[in-house]
Amino acid sequence: MRKPIVAIDGPAGSGKSTVARGIADRLGYLYIDTGAMYRAIAWCVIRAGVPISDQNAVVALALKTEVTLEMVDGEQHVFADGEDLSTAIRTPEATHASSPVSAIPGVRKRLVELQRKMASDGGVVMEGRDIGTVVFPDAEVKVYLTASAGERARRRVEQMKEMGVEADIEKTASEMRERDLRDSSRATAPLQQAPDAVLVDTDGMTIEQVIDAIVEIHGRKKIRD
Repeated sequence: MRKPIVAIDGPAGSGKSTVARGIADRLGYLYIDTGAMYRAIAWCVIRAGVPISDQNAVVALALKTEVTLEMVDGEQHVFADGEDLSTAIRTPEATHASSPVSAIPGVRKRLVELQRKMASDGGVVMEGRDIGTVVFPDAEVKVYLTASAGERARRRVEQMKEMGVEADIEKTASEMRERDLRDSSRATAPLQQAPDAVLVDTDGMTIEQVIDAIVEIHGRKKIRD
């Protein structure tokens, strides 16, 4: 029997990556960070000096860039043409560029093809902004993860500090609101909760509590099936 696909969607800073990794570890599934894949393309665009407004050039770069996810010392790293970009893609520049780059239809088409290939055998936890609505609308387990804007900004600032990058919480919150608006209003694959997704608001919850809740949702689905 093919193992289920667990699709986790939600806005920036909702804790998707940390939670998805924990769920994958708990279930013995493959973790796929789709956001890291878009950030990798965004970083390649920045480094190549390609204007994001030149969509044809951005898509051409995406088509010739091989983005892969590999485990390194127990942690998932993202590579572009064999180069490890796991640290570079978390910089403010890559973060800012990833949303407009991800809104380009040709870029999304390219990466969705790669994501579907990675998850073709099931047994994966995939997180992003359109997993349950576009990439895998038939995923057996769908969760929409969210949190208040203030809490999401606080988490992002803490994450950046751990990387040695100073960040202002008010500026970060403002940038998150702008990204939420861009992601939810874009014409291609907008950020939205799938009708059959379970809403999990993580305000006031620990990471372990969130993981427990989603593993329970996964267990109920397997029992019903």
